[in-house]
Amino acid sequence: MARPTTKEELIKASDDGFDKLVALLEPLTPEERNGRFSFDLSKEKGAHWARDRNIKDVLVHLYEWHQLLLNWVEDNQQGRTHDFLPDGYNWRNYGEMNVKLRDKHDDTTYDQALNLFIESHKKVMALAQSFTNEQLFTKGALPWTGNSTLGSAFISSTSSHYDWALKKIRKYLKGRK
Repeated sequence: MARPTTKEELIKASDDGFDKLVALLEPLTPEERNGRFSFDLSKEKGAHWARDRNIKDVLVHLYEWHQLLLNWVEDNQQGRTHDFLPDGYNWRNYGEMNVKLRDKHDDTTYDQALNLFIESHKKVMALAQSFTNEQLFTKGALPWTGNSTLGSAFISSTSSHYDWALKKIRKYLKGRK
């Protein structure tokens, strides 16, 4: 699917990706759910191939990016203006943040991670519904979005991230066969 450019497309792409991800996970055995990733890192580009150790790590990553979005929007709406990424991080070093987000959930179980992800998806979708198409996809409609759009942040935290998660989990499952 092409990158969403309207509220309707954003909601559809996000919900479709979410549904595909949940459907992929539902039939997995406990061994598959909790199995360790073992990708050939010499063939993969991107730090995430080494970062995430299992499906739980992918789910908490999605959950934590939902939290980044939810907190960013809420704070900025309340006049507490700040960037999307937390202090100390930028788009050059956010990989370090992702490792900390993963490590924060060392004691989180797969089932807990799945529930966190499901609940945060619902909150993100409800928040997306609260904005107009113009607020989501018109540059400058919300001054705190900078040179981007609010819709872009939603896409990054939902449909694009869900596509990434699906690709990674499918590759893991294919390698187990």
